[in-house]
Amino acid sequence: MKTFLKNLGVKARHRGSTRRNFLRTAAGVAGAAGFADLAIFHPEEVEAAMQNVNTRSRPSELKITDLRVAVLGKAPMSVPLIRIDTNQGISGLGEVRDGGDKRYALTLKSRILGENPCNVDKIFRKIKQFGFHARQGGGVCGVEMALWDLAGKAYNVPCYQMLGGKFRDKVRLYADTTMSRDPKEFGRRLKERMDLKGFTYLKMDLGVGLVENIPGTVSRPLGTTSKDFVRTQHMFTGMELTPKGVELMADYVAQVREVLGMEVPLAADHFGHIGVNSCIRLGKALEKYNMAWLEDMIPWQYGDLMKMITDAVDIPILTGEDIYLKEDFVKLAQMHAVDIVHPDLATSGGLLETKKIGDACMEHGVAMAMHFAGTPVSFMANVHCAAATENFISLEHHSVDVAWWEDLVNGAKPLADKGFANVPETPGLGVTLNDEAIKQHLLEPGYFEPTPEWDSIRVNDRLWS
Repeated sequence: MKTFLKNLGVKARHRGSTRRNFLRTAAGVAGAAGFADLAIFHPEEVEAAMQNVNTRSRPSELKITDLRVAVLGKAPMSVPLIRIDTNQGISGLGEVRDGGDKRYALTLKSRILGENPCNVDKIFRKIKQFGFHARQGGGVCGVEMALWDLAGKAYNVPCYQMLGGKFRDKVRLYADTTMSRDPKEFGRRLKERMDLKGFTYLKMDLGVGLVENIPGTVSRPLGTTSKDFVRTQHMFTGMELTPKGVELMADYVAQVREVLGMEVPLAADHFGHIGVNSCIRLGKALEKYNMAWLEDMIPWQYGDLMKMITDAVDIPILTGEDIYLKEDFVKLAQMHAVDIVHPDLATSGGLLETKKIGDACMEHGVAMAMHFAGTPVSFMANVHCAAATENFISLEHHSVDVAWWEDLVNGAKPLADKGFANVPETPGLGVTLNDEAIKQHLLEPGYFEPTPEWDSIRVNDRLWS
C-alpha cells in the first residue's frame, strides 16, 4: 500500500496524531483491504492521491436499474443497440444482431432488474431459454455483451481478461467484396482488399445466380428461378447444377485465382439452394483452387448430409452463423460434419458461450472462424472473444466500405487496420458511443428513451417442476 500511494505522489510521514483523521478519510477505500500502516500518511496527501483513483464502482454492490434501446437503421445494417444502466452510474453496451427485433432484448428487462451485472454467467443461464437459433438469439446475446462491458468497467479490466486472457494481440479479419459478373474485375476488387486494406484472408460469393441465365447450366422445375426458392431449404427445391453449370462456376474461380494467386486464403459463400449432390460436384470441381472453406452449402440442421459433403470434398466445409448455444456446434464437431465452425457471437450466445464453442470444438480438431455483421459494439465483443479463443482463424468485417462505421464509437481507433483488429486494453469492450454519430443513423425516433412498460412483465420462467 505504501508503494501504491507513493506512486500516486504521496510521501510517508511519522506515525502520530494523523492516524485517526486518516482512517476516517480513507476507510471507504483502504479499510477493507486491511492495510494497518496507512496512518503514516497525512489526510490531505491521501485526499489528493485519491483524486486519481476511481472509487465510484463497488462491484459487489452493483445493481441493474434499467435497460434501454436505440435502433440504427441505415444500410448496411438494422441494429438495436442496448444500454444497461446501474445504480453506480456506469452503463454497459450491447446489440441485437443485424435484422433482429429490439423486443428480443426488452422482454428480458424485467428478468435482469436488480441483478448484479458482474454475475454474467448466472444471469445468462437465467435468460438463455428466451433465445433461439438465427436472429432470435439476439436479445440474450446483446444483454450478455452489455453485462461483460459493465463487469469490465466495474473491475477496470478488458473483457478478454475476464474470459481467461488472450492468445493474440491482433485479430485477423476477412471481408466480403462487392460481386461482379466479370471474374477479372472481381479479382481486381479482391486484390485491392489485399493491397490497399491489408487483408490476408478473403471471401467471395459464388452463387448459382452467376450461371442460371445461361442455357444448360441449371435444371429445375420449369418456369422457376432461384428467387422462387429463397424460403425453401436446399434439398427440397429440385434445383441442381448441370455439368456445364459446375464447369462455368469453377472457371469463374479459376480466373479470380489468376488475379490473386494461390497463396491467399479465399473462402466462398451463398451458393444458392441447390441439392446435396450438386454441392458435392461443385466442391470437387473447386478443389484445385485451394479454397479456404465452402460456407453453408446446406442448412446446418442436416448434420448427416453436411458430413456427406465434408467426406466427399477435399475443401474445408463450414457452417454455424445461425446456430444458438454450444450444443449443436458440439454435435457437428463430434461427428466431423464440418471442418470449421462459424458462430455469430451476436446470436450464438455471447462472449463466454462463443469461447466455449471454440474450446469444445477444438477438442475434436475443429477450428473456429467468426461471422459478424453489425456495429462496432458487437465488433469489439467479437475481438475480445477471438483474442481469448485458441483455435480461432479469422473474424468477418462486414462494413469495410462504410465510411461512417467507425465514427459510431469513441475509443480503440482505428478499429480495423491493415486487415487486423487490435485487442484493446481499456476496460470492458473498450469503446463508448459517439452519440451524435449514432443519432444521424437512427431507424426510428428516440435515443435510449425510458422503457418503464417493460419493468414488470414476468411469468413463471422455470423449466422444471
